[in-house]
Amino acid sequence: MVKIGMMIGNRYEILEKIGTGGMSDVYRAKCHKLNRFVAVKVLKQEFAENENFVSKFIIEAQAAAGLMHPNIVNVYDVGEEAGIHYIVMELIEGITLKKYIEKKVRLSYKEAVSIAIQVSMGIEAAHNNHIIHRDIKPQNIIISKDGKVKVTDFGIAKAASSNTISSNVMGSVHYTSPEQARGGYSDEKSDVYSLGITMFEMLTGRVPFNGETTVAIAIKHIQEELPYPSDFVPEIPIAVESIVLKCCQKSPDRRYQNMAELLRDLKQSLLTPDDDFVVIGYPDVDGGTRTVNDWELSQVRGRNYGETGELSRIRLKAEDTSANYDDSADGEYDNDSEGGRGGMTKMEMITAIVTVVAAIAILIIIVILSKKLVNHFLPEKPSGSASSSESRVSPIIDDENTATSLSNQGNDKQAVMREMPTVKGLTVEEARRKLRLINMLVSVEYVESDTVPSGEVMKANVDAGLMVEEGSEILLTVSSGVEGVLVPDITEYTYEEAKNKLTQMGFLVNRLDDYSDSDEGIVFNQNPVSNVRAPKGSVITVYVSKGKENVMKRVPQLVGMEESAGTILAIESGLTIAGVKNVFSDTFPEGVICYQSFAEGVYVDEGTGIQISVSQGQKRSYKCDAAIEAPSAAEAPDYRSGTSVGLKLVTDSGKTLLDTTTTSFPYSVSYSGVESPGAILTMTYTVTIPGESKTDPDTGETIVTEAKTESKSFTRRIDFVRE
Repeated sequence: MVKIGMMIGNRYEILEKIGTGGMSDVYRAKCHKLNRFVAVKVLKQEFAENENFVSKFIIEAQAAAGLMHPNIVNVYDVGEEAGIHYIVMELIEGITLKKYIEKKVRLSYKEAVSIAIQVSMGIEAAHNNHIIHRDIKPQNIIISKDGKVKVTDFGIAKAASSNTISSNVMGSVHYTSPEQARGGYSDEKSDVYSLGITMFEMLTGRVPFNGETTVAIAIKHIQEELPYPSDFVPEIPIAVESIVLKCCQKSPDRRYQNMAELLRDLKQSLLTPDDDFVVIGYPDVDGGTRTVNDWELSQVRGRNYGETGELSRIRLKAEDTSANYDDSADGEYDNDSEGGRGGMTKMEMITAIVTVVAAIAILIIIVILSKKLVNHFLPEKPSGSASSSESRVSPIIDDENTATSLSNQGNDKQAVMREMPTVKGLTVEEARRKLRLINMLVSVEYVESDTVPSGEVMKANVDAGLMVEEGSEILLTVSSGVEGVLVPDITEYTYEEAKNKLTQMGFLVNRLDDYSDSDEGIVFNQNPVSNVRAPKGSVITVYVSKGKENVMKRVPQLVGMEESAGTILAIESGLTIAGVKNVFSDTFPEGVICYQSFAEGVYVDEGTGIQISVSQGQKRSYKCDAAIEAPSAAEAPDYRSGTSVGLKLVTDSGKTLLDTTTTSFPYSVSYSGVESPGAILTMTYTVTIPGESKTDPDTGETIVTEAKTESKSFTRRIDFVRE
């Protein structure tokens, strides 16, 4: 049993208990060999004799000992002594992410993403070593005082080569993946799921699934869809929300397949949080039985019924809910609709077309006359300012002249509203020209379609007829057909390399420069993303790095705040706490910051470390005038007067005031100027146990055992008097 003050491994002195878990307790200890403080994790006594638990504990030690990464808590030593199994780890001064969330209620998306990036880097290092954590949760993530994020407690980690994981996995049920809840196979994507749940809690301040029992919560992980984080916090950007939703897909195949993919999107979300660039695959439905829409049905009806090869090229669309293809006898269609199997007659079809064309022509004439009439009576208005959407990186700005002219206009002019024209059915170039005439920015996304010709606008993000501020960005969804060119991945290329590659494939290139973590001149993002099809001649926007932005942060006022609150404020301000010094102060109460190395209001580089001093309160001194009495009968029943007694007096701060032996009592001591209010006196004495005489019943011989000595000790508390 571990006790405060005991020594483990002949070097680790147990100082205090700082935490407890399902299998182990954690103690703060001092390594006397290297003179540093460490954390010692000790397997609970009730599990020490259970081979299964001991085995898991050893696996944890072996797995964690091989990991060396700035975002993982380092393991220094592992051992066993007198039935005590222990691991010695790096001691992190800070708070768990769970407590940090509770303190702040919820985190901003930037802070949540920044923490998730550091956690992902730590988990990625573990995955690269074929180690899966399997218990990712805020309680196992520590934020140190200098702002570093570290993953700890590989309590149920196992080598990735293990094929199964038993149902007694002890991961917290609020964060467990569906496959873990079922007790089935789990891999790196299980950690992705748990990290997604952790991000959900950081962003919303709550877990997505709750219940009265662990079983009820586990069932929700298996059966219920994850609620949208924006249902609780509407201002969460779409990119960040999409990352959480992709992490928490029920099917592992639809999640991020590794931490590198997740890290890429997390970093991109800090650059373009309002861009919907996260792609979630749907492998479950590819090639599945599906419904056929009217156009597809009419195409098949116009052919011989035996010509079913065309159907193999029809893509699934979730919104198509019309006629069902019945692959029963003779390849016939199940057709109960009015008009029978043949559909409309030629005359009916011609009549319908003429009617529709005439109606459209009349509508166009009315719209044109109305606009001319309005413009005749209204004075011409000056061009308005560009919308705030220009302040971020746009998906595709395919008219650089328009973008430049709009961005140069003054922001003090009154906004001019324009009527959104009809662009659906136009070619993308026709739509661009139409929108340029009313001073709109244009961005384009391509979607594969076998019903809409390549290059034709399928829809816009603003409905026709609505009034929209001049200079706003209009997103056009354009068909790439089914024969579009697969867009390559040109990130990490130089701009010239990317441009040459895209030009050779028939694409046009639009360049946008922005700051990023990539080297200057390197492409760090693209739109459309890679592995989607776009028609030849379409515009691919490449984002070229200008290098890291030299972001300056304003130093907040930390002096006068409690240490924990000041640390949090520094981290929120983009800074770190580089060091903490404890000092006495006559002005500031204990635990309050009384000095900071950079004055409030000064601007420094992002990530700059600030040295702070924390008050220990007013400096106090104590004196001790005491007479140490001989051991009492209650303290030492076998003590005999005149026996030599060792006296060791150690203050609360660890300073030894007395270390001697005496046979004479009372023993007087006198000290002054002591910083501690008291001390522990340890008294040690030796007892002689006399030998015994015994008679052997078989031989009648008398046997005399030798006398032996035994050392015994006890302690007393001595309180000092304040000077």
